[in-house]
Amino acid sequence: MKNKKINMKVVLVAVALLLAISIKPLMNIFHHSDESFEVEETVKVEPVGPTFNADSAYAFVQAQCDFGPRAMNTEGHEKCLQWIVEKFKAFGCKVTTQKADLQGYDGTILKSTNIMAQYQPQITTRILLCAHWDSRPWADNDPDSANWHKPILAANDAASGVGVMMEIARLLQQEKDFPLGVDFVCFDAEDWGTPQWYNGNVEGETWALGAHYFSENLPEGYEARYGILLDMVGGQGAKFYREKMSKQYANAIVKKVWKAARQVGYGSYFPKSDGGYITDDHVPVNQKANIPTIDIIPYYPDCAQSSFGPTWHTLDDNMEHIDKNTLKAVGQTLIQVLFTEMDS
Repeated sequence: MKNKKINMKVVLVAVALLLAISIKPLMNIFHHSDESFEVEETVKVEPVGPTFNADSAYAFVQAQCDFGPRAMNTEGHEKCLQWIVEKFKAFGCKVTTQKADLQGYDGTILKSTNIMAQYQPQITTRILLCAHWDSRPWADNDPDSANWHKPILAANDAASGVGVMMEIARLLQQEKDFPLGVDFVCFDAEDWGTPQWYNGNVEGETWALGAHYFSENLPEGYEARYGILLDMVGGQGAKFYREKMSKQYANAIVKKVWKAARQVGYGSYFPKSDGGYITDDHVPVNQKANIPTIDIIPYYPDCAQSSFGPTWHTLDDNMEHIDKNTLKAVGQTLIQVLFTEMDS
């Protein structure tokens, strides 16, 4: 009886070993096919850096909208241009502009101006933050077709990204001995892309024209450790899924930013799930400027109007649908990224 019991134990051990051997490859299959199985190191880190002021960022968004639509070749566009330049200068940044005549989808010549505001331009280690500042000339996704040729105010799809960057610039001006340089780039001519109602022939790129020009004509010797694009970062109900072009070109930066969001308590705004592949300003920055750059952009998987949210390219993209909580979540996450970068 004693030998029999011993043999049974041997059998049980052998079965356990076989199960372990067979289960491990199965778990590897799950690991590679679904990132929800990804085991991630969890380290509790206290929030660092200054407190992002959502009221201040909101005011910067409002100020841009006060100029009205800022579509290419309009009076509102030129007035807002001067305001953005002067505001970044007031926050101690060195500001340069990059002007170009670009051609729209229909042959229209677009008087484009990219704006670069550099915090501590003398420092060689630099982080790029960027957003587009021009507004969509047409509400071509509005549920009412009577509005398809009307310009939008672009509170979220333009002004929100610039507003968040301005608040970060304001906060950085108050910091002493900050060891990094930060470049705030406002891209122009992003939203003159072919409207949905246009039936003519179109050749070449029509979206993100300012970002393409910037990436092909970088300031001499310009380098950045990485870039973060902000697009529509103030909308109600926004959640920022991991954009797939960002993962393709700069997955390490995606992980860095989404981890920072959890560290400061805004993980619910940055779910550990993937969105789609988005053609946005970060694509030419990755492909032509060779700066690994990600896109923080909302994804609304259940929105019938658009996966970019119910106000995208509609007349409802106004201040009534800007949420200070969203601005805060994005802004404080970026502060965490910048101030933990100091230790990298």
